[in-house]
Amino acid sequence: MKRRIGMAVLVLLVGALQMLAGINILHGPYLQNVDEHEATVVWVTDNSSVGWVELAPDDGSHFYAQERTKLFDTKIGIKNVSRVHAVKLVGLQPGTSYRYRVCAQEVLSHEGVKVVYGEIASTDVYNKSPLAFKTSDSKKPTVSFAMMNDIHGRNDVLENMVGQCDLGATDLILFNGDMVSISDSEEQVFGGFMDKAVELFAGSVPMYYCRGNHETRGAMAPYFKDYFNPHADELYYMFRQGPVCFVVLDCGEDKPDSDVEYYGITAYDSYRSQQAEWLKEALQSDLYKSAPFKVIVCHMPPFGGWHGESDIAKKFVPLLNAAKPDVYLCGHLHSYIRNDAGKEGVDFPLIVNSNNTLLKAEADNSRLTICIYDLSGKETDRLEIEK
Repeated sequence: MKRRIGMAVLVLLVGALQMLAGINILHGPYLQNVDEHEATVVWVTDNSSVGWVELAPDDGSHFYAQERTKLFDTKIGIKNVSRVHAVKLVGLQPGTSYRYRVCAQEVLSHEGVKVVYGEIASTDVYNKSPLAFKTSDSKKPTVSFAMMNDIHGRNDVLENMVGQCDLGATDLILFNGDMVSISDSEEQVFGGFMDKAVELFAGSVPMYYCRGNHETRGAMAPYFKDYFNPHADELYYMFRQGPVCFVVLDCGEDKPDSDVEYYGITAYDSYRSQQAEWLKEALQSDLYKSAPFKVIVCHMPPFGGWHGESDIAKKFVPLLNAAKPDVYLCGHLHSYIRNDAGKEGVDFPLIVNSNNTLLKAEADNSRLTICIYDLSGKETDRLEIEK
């Protein structure tokens, strides 16, 4: 009897401690899939919770001036109880600034129809200005963007590169793969680069992620899409900002699927074939054809002799050659290479960005200028494409 009472008291104490512990936002929030009429906000909590975004116009009013629109993280009409939250904001206006706060309320238990909720965690809108972002605008006359790749968990290098960007004038940042060397845990991904990105810009400047081959490795690899591109159909996609249409391709792995390193768990050959079918239609779309400039973003180049590179050359390059993009931006090789049109069977300029160089670009309706900078901030190369 005493033992049963003791166990009951212990259970009550554990429950009380859990309630006292509350809930915290561990990672984020950060922006994904920002477009003219939508944007996705992602964040991660330490305990299971329901989550929502409170959205407000950027009109100078205090965030607490009125109750703000609440948009919940839901699946099939049910609030998602999870640690990872992704809320798709829809019905937005092009080129418009919005402020937001993310909130999460811990779910202590859910038995039958009874749900017991705990505390609420949220981003701060009292002691500092709310997070804010601007939607894309295809009619914007100019665009400024930056690209970095092959960071491999080097937060100091990431901070250096972001520090070279005028974030107030930068419309978007591209992460072109291999931001970590392996994805074995959530903490490895966020500790390796994403927490630093959130600290520096990712809650307010749109970041578009192009998966590299190293993000395909590790126990977290199958869950990559829970955190990046969560509400898009696939990890390959297309978007436009100002005069540039960006086509983001997912390279997959660099070795054959049968390689011993993959333990029979990969199927990237068929994935690239599926992607090629999508690419055929994407390159014929008005979104692509109407843009003054077309930029292809893919982690791996279509040359180098490895299987994945050769498969990209076989399946993607003929389609791209016919569609005449202005430039192909990649990484992967950890060295800087610039090829003019006509080399390696590629009928357009190609830049392999180094793991230690930052790519910054600006475009208007008649000129695209791409500059490369080393870690000291020195410009090391420049490519200008005119219409």
